[in-house]
Amino acid sequence: MGRRSFLLLAGASLALGGCVSTRQYTDVEFEPPQGNYSLIVMRPDVQVGSISTGGLFEARADWTEQSRANLLRALADQQAGRGGRTRIMETRDAVKGVAPELVADLERLHNAVGNSIVLHKYVGARLPTKRRGIDWTLGEDAVRFGRATGMDYALFLYAQDSFASTGRVAMQVLGLAGCFVGFCAPVGGGSQTAFASLVDLKTGDVVWFNVLQSQQGDVRTPEGSAQMVERLLGRMRAGRNIRERQQ
Repeated sequence: MGRRSFLLLAGASLALGGCVSTRQYTDVEFEPPQGNYSLIVMRPDVQVGSISTGGLFEARADWTEQSRANLLRALADQQAGRGGRTRIMETRDAVKGVAPELVADLERLHNAVGNSIVLHKYVGARLPTKRRGIDWTLGEDAVRFGRATGMDYALFLYAQDSFASTGRVAMQVLGLAGCFVGFCAPVGGGSQTAFASLVDLKTGDVVWFNVLQSQQGDVRTPEGSAQMVERLLGRMRAGRNIRERQQ
């Protein structure tokens, strides 16, 4: 899962471009939650590691767990200012009556659906039978989860942060040195990719989605995690039809 996501989002970075890029997708009738709504923040799906000398992503468990804890705190702080009734799901078995296996299935499904949105909506690999766009959903599993938790929405976050290894940094230095003698061999270092989804638990549909690609930030630190969360969730816009009616 992690390797596939890394390759796909690395490709997305070519389409998004820039040092820090975000782009939102919303259902046309989506209105950001307000008032007396309830939302459950899912356990973040996180992978943090280094880029080897050969350019492969190698996850590190200690970095990953620390980053997940940082992101959970950042999400709790960010949602505390949004109003509504929010529950933070720190572990897969955090909700009584909900099997950890169901939560794991939802995480995997969100990863697959999120990658599909990135691929077809942002990278431009459009499906020939879906020229006007496609609808995305987590299906009946999300609806069952909503009934079990009594929540209106679920907020999912997938993140991968990578850092250049010592060997990779050395290759970058050699590539830069090569430029001075007439030959450039640039070698990519680390990068940060993430996406977040808001899922309506009454229908299972993804009603809001945002993708982030950045060469800046470090989710291993509380400050870096707060920065990622703010970039992804700081501005949640309404859908096209709602915006048009508000004009």
